[in-house]
Amino acid sequence: MSVLGGLASSLWLRILAIAERRLPALTRLRQPESLPILLNRRRIYVLPSTFGIGMAALLVIMQLGALNYSNNPALLLTCMLAAATWMSLFVGFRTLSGLALKGVTASECHAGGMMQLEFRFDGGERLRCGLRLKCAEMNATFFAPAHTEQRVLMSIPAQKRGWWRPGRIRAWTDYPLGMFVLWSWLNPDLVFLVYPQAEPSPPPLPGNPSHGEGVPAPGRDGDYAGLRDYRSGDPQRQVAWKASARHGSLLVRETEGQVDENLCLSWNALGHLDHEHRIRRLAAWVLVADAAQLTFTLELGNAQIGPASGTAHRHACLRALALIPDAPE
Repeated sequence: MSVLGGLASSLWLRILAIAERRLPALTRLRQPESLPILLNRRRIYVLPSTFGIGMAALLVIMQLGALNYSNNPALLLTCMLAAATWMSLFVGFRTLSGLALKGVTASECHAGGMMQLEFRFDGGERLRCGLRLKCAEMNATFFAPAHTEQRVLMSIPAQKRGWWRPGRIRAWTDYPLGMFVLWSWLNPDLVFLVYPQAEPSPPPLPGNPSHGEGVPAPGRDGDYAGLRDYRSGDPQRQVAWKASARHGSLLVRETEGQVDENLCLSWNALGHLDHEHRIRRLAAWVLVADAAQLTFTLELGNAQIGPASGTAHRHACLRALALIPDAPE
């Protein structure tokens, strides 16, 4: 039975692929669409499922038998089953029709990890059960309550750094009896940025070129060294509010461990590594420096980001690393 089921599933997928190639109506929704996307009757497609085809064959046999033996109860049962099967098509159609995709968001993700996508669906005025979603070969099952947005979470493997487009997303259902498969294509005009994979065990952060030593993490109890002007990305806990009020501009407390220390993460300093290894090393150093709340600069050839610190600076550095062109072959 498992072999027959596998053959039937393979045949079904092949039929769908041929139909999509041959019928223009199935391929007109390949262009990216702006959100929200509303499913209506013009973009919902239907085909009988494997179970539905078997049920239809069984109903034909039952009909022939009932007519041959003039068995009215059997004929009535056959007609009732056929009517229920036919009505299930309209129930499934109503399940998809009127469903709206309101938005899609993605979590921060590095290459080699899993990107968490969140889809927001609006079910409209009625409850919708048995809905399924397929994106990048990953599947999710959900329902959409009436008058409420439903959030659907899906984990997608991120294989490569840079921009990633979800592509066409298949929303489908076989509700309520599984005899018909109804589906529609969603092609939101969205792209998400995948950050580069960080080196698993990077070496210590590089030292200040003028000192030749590793950069220490700024300590909370370091010796007080003085005040300096505020720089974008400085932690708020280091701002000297009273002195800033007297001075008329923001001033930041500085400890001995921070004086003249400007951590520089330079692309050119990693010339002994290959192209992708440099990106992974710099990504790892950016994460380490950010975790230590260090102020640092990222130098990528002629481009320079910083000096700064904080979440926004980390995202700016990882974004720049993610968008570095691939090495020429």
